[in-house]
Amino acid sequence: MARKGKGVNRRKPGGGRPPYLALLVVLVLIGLAILALEHTRKKVPLPPTHSGAVAPALHLKLPERKAPVQARASSATVSPAKKQLLAQTARPAAPGSVAIIIDDMGSNLQEARTLISIKLPVTFSIIPSLAQAKGVAEAAHSAGTEVMVHMPMEPQGYPKQRMEQVGLLVSMENPEIEQRVRGYFTAVPFAVGANNHMGSRFTEDAEKMETVLKVLKERGVFFVDSRTSSASVGYQTARALGLKCAARQVFLDNVQEEGAIRKQLAQAAAVARKKGSAIAICHPHPSTLRVLKSMMPELARDGIIFVPASKLVG
Repeated sequence: MARKGKGVNRRKPGGGRPPYLALLVVLVLIGLAILALEHTRKKVPLPPTHSGAVAPALHLKLPERKAPVQARASSATVSPAKKQLLAQTARPAAPGSVAIIIDDMGSNLQEARTLISIKLPVTFSIIPSLAQAKGVAEAAHSAGTEVMVHMPMEPQGYPKQRMEQVGLLVSMENPEIEQRVRGYFTAVPFAVGANNHMGSRFTEDAEKMETVLKVLKERGVFFVDSRTSSASVGYQTARALGLKCAARQVFLDNVQEEGAIRKQLAQAAAVARKKGSAIAICHPHPSTLRVLKSMMPELARDGIIFVPASKLVG
C-alpha cells in the first residue's frame, strides 16, 4: 500500500469556504438591510429639480388639525376702506345720555304723533294757552311720553317782542305770578316739570324767579332753565331752593335747516359723551321733526341713550 508523500494538499471534509466566512457574509448583509431601513425613515430633502425649485419632500400624511385663528392684519397691510370698516364694527358703545325737550308743543296733535312714532324718549313742553294743549298732553301721557309746562315769560324788548297773554311779567305782583303758574298745570295735565318759554328778561330777575320756583317746588315738579339769556339766574335760584333742576346745553334748531340741525344734534351727543349727559331743546318745525326721526335711531345705535328730561335733573 503506497503512502502519500509530504507536500500533498489534503482537503477537509465538506469542501468549499470555511463555515465562519459564510456566517460573516450573512451578518454583513443583515447590517446593510438595517441601515437601509433606517435611512428611509429619515426626512431627507430631495435634490433640486431642473427648474431650480426644491421638490416637495415625501412624508406620511398627518392627522387633520384645526386651522389657527388668523391674527388681525397690521395697519400697514389694510386698505383705507377696510380700516374704516374695522373701526366702525369694532367701535364700542358710546356713553352718554341725551334728553330732547320739544318746546312750543300744543298747536296740533299731528306733531305729537310724529314725535311719538320715533319710539325713543323725548319730552313735550307744552304752552298752556295753545288750542290743543290738553289734547297733546293726554296723547303724550297715553304713549308714555313725558310732559312739561312751557311757561311764557317776559323777553327783552317786550312789548315789541310779543308774548302770550298768559305770560309772566316782571311788573306783576307775586300773588298774580303764583296764580298764573298754578293755572298752567291745570291747562297741561300730567306735567312733571317746567321750563321757560322766552323769558330773557324775566329769568334775570332773582326775586320773580324765586316766586315761580316756589310754586314748582310745592307741586313737586322739576325746573329746566332754557337759558334764553346768558344772565339767567333760574338754575342757580332753583338750586338754592333745593328744587330738582337742570340747564339746557344745546339749541338744535335756531337755524331751521336740516344740515344745521344735524350738526347741533351731533354736538349734543358729543357733549353727552364728554360730560355724561346733555339736554337739548328744539321746536316742532317740519325740518326738525325730519332730522329727529332719521338721526335719533342712528345715535341710539351708536350708543347714545335717549332719556326723558326728568332723568337728568338733580
